[in-house]
Amino acid sequence: MDDQRTPIEMQSLEPAPAIPKKIKTKVYNRALTLLQEELVLLQRWIRHKGLKVVVVFEGRDAAGKGGAIKRITERLNPRVVRVVALGTPSDREKSQWWFQRYVAALPAAGEMVLFDRSWYNRGLVEPVMGFCTDEEYREFLRSCPEFERMLVRSGIILIKYWFSVSDAEQEARFQSRISDPLRRWKLSPVDLQSRERWVDFSKAKDTLFAHTDIKQAPWYVVNADSKKRARLNCISHLLSQIPYEPVPWEEVELPDRQSAVGYVRPPISDQTFVPEKY
Repeated sequence: MDDQRTPIEMQSLEPAPAIPKKIKTKVYNRALTLLQEELVLLQRWIRHKGLKVVVVFEGRDAAGKGGAIKRITERLNPRVVRVVALGTPSDREKSQWWFQRYVAALPAAGEMVLFDRSWYNRGLVEPVMGFCTDEEYREFLRSCPEFERMLVRSGIILIKYWFSVSDAEQEARFQSRISDPLRRWKLSPVDLQSRERWVDFSKAKDTLFAHTDIKQAPWYVVNADSKKRARLNCISHLLSQIPYEPVPWEEVELPDRQSAVGYVRPPISDQTFVPEKY
């Protein structure tokens, strides 16, 4: 006899995906410290070999991109590893070739650039929010793969991460931002509209992947429902994408301090000090 149950009823019979246990703070901190030590080695290798590395972070609002970027850069030299988070383009920039202002932020030899959102604004936020025309959107989908192939051919190591967050988890994070005065600034009008247009963003993301998940620069999806696990997994994967070796440090010997003979320090009372309230 044929099964007459509806698709929804059939789905209810399937086992729910296992929810991973929360990672303990002690375990997380230890793992993060070890990964950050490796990032320092990677940074030195990039500098030593003159590599040019670009890492793109994309995903829904409140997916945890910023937190992952912060943990990556926390122990690194901002002169070697820098974050690019461009704001709304000016009228002049709007008239330029779409990729132009992003090209200006690309790394020189010995640098790694982390894009907190990138040229993919044209492939996700702008078409959903109506900030670009249909023709501009179609042109982006045509030209983006070629643009990225050009970057790779030029010697740039291009790594792209998509932080994936569930509907329920995104809502919980938005609610947390509303009630937390330290994070309220993170909730923008565009964030609220993106929440309202969840399905439209899903469709745009699917189209984006269909056009830009290319062999030379594939998308790597990070399960971001757990912020701590997402950070660890992302950093671990990033380290695996660039073969590196420890670069020995030069021997350092502190010189003796210059003699103070003949130097008279001005009275401390002549200086204005910050009040010591703590």
